Amino acid sequence: MNKTLASCLAAVALVAASGAAQADQLADIKARGTLVCGTLGTAEPFSFPNPQTREVQGYDVDFCNAIAKSLGVKLELKLIAVAARIPELQQGRVDVIAANLGYTPERAEQIAYSDGYYSSLQKVGVRRDLGLKAVNDLAGKRVSAPKGSTSEMAVKKTLPTATTMTFQDPPAAFLAMQQGKVEGFAISEIMLVKFKQQVESTTPIDILEPPLMQEYWGVGMRKEETALIKHVNATLESMEKSGEAARIFDKWLGAGTPYGLKRGFKIEPIKG
Repeated sequence: MNKTLASCLAAVALVAASGAAQADQLADIKARGTLVCGTLGTAEPFSFPNPQTREVQGYDVDFCNAIAKSLGVKLELKLIAVAARIPELQQGRVDVIAANLGYTPERAEQIAYSDGYYSSLQKVGVRRDLGLKAVNDLAGKRVSAPKGSTSEMAVKKTLPTATTMTFQDPPAAFLAMQQGKVEGFAISEIMLVKFKQQVESTTPIDILEPPLMQEYWGVGMRKEETALIKHVNATLESMEKSGEAARIFDKWLGAGTPYGLKRGFKIEPIKG
C-alpha cells in the first residue's frame, strides 16, 4: 500500500471515529445513568427552590424530568446563569439546557434547539409612580434585563435609544428597577406578572404595551448530538400527544395558579 492511499484511509478512519464519538452522546448518558440538565433555579415558576424542601422545581424541571425518565436515567440539575447557558452546553458541562432559552437565529448557529415547548411574550415593567404608559415612553431611558437574555436583545432592537443595563439574573434586574437605578425592567410576561404581585402593596408596577417580542423556548443541545436531538424531540412529541405537556402547563401556569394563563400553543418545530 502506498503512502498516499494509507494516508487517505487513515483520514477516513479518523472522520468515522469522530462521527461515532459524536453519535455516542445518547449512549454515554444511558451508560452514565444520569442526564445533566442545566437550568436557572431563579426563575419562578420555571425553575426555583421549593420553600419547604429547597429542592429546585418548576415547569422547566418537569420537562427535564420527563426527558430523563424517557432515557431510563436519573436527573441531575445544574444551576447556571443566563449568560452561561450556551457556554456550559458547548463545553460539555451539561447534556441539555432547559433554562428559559428563547430561540434566536444567532443562538441557533451555535446550538441545536428542540421543538418549542413554551411560548413567551417579552414585556417591560415600570414603577407606577413614574407615570409611563407605553413602551415608547422608555426611549432614551434606562432598562434592565438579565445578561445574555432575549429580553436584553429585545430591548436593544425595539428601543435602540434606551440604555440597556444587564444583571446576572431576573431578581437583580428587577431590584434595579425597584430601586430607581433604571426606569424599566424587561423580562418574560409570566415572570413580570409574578414580580408585580410581590410588590403590589409597596411599590406597584405597571406592565407596558405592546410586547417587545414573542419568543419560543426550546431545549438546547449540542449540534452534533443527532441521536439525542431526535430522542428529545420524540419525547416532547409524545408528551404533547398524551396530554402530559398540557398538564405541566396547567400545574405551573394554569387556572389554579397565581398566573391563570391558558395554553395557546402546542409543541412543534420552531420556525426560525
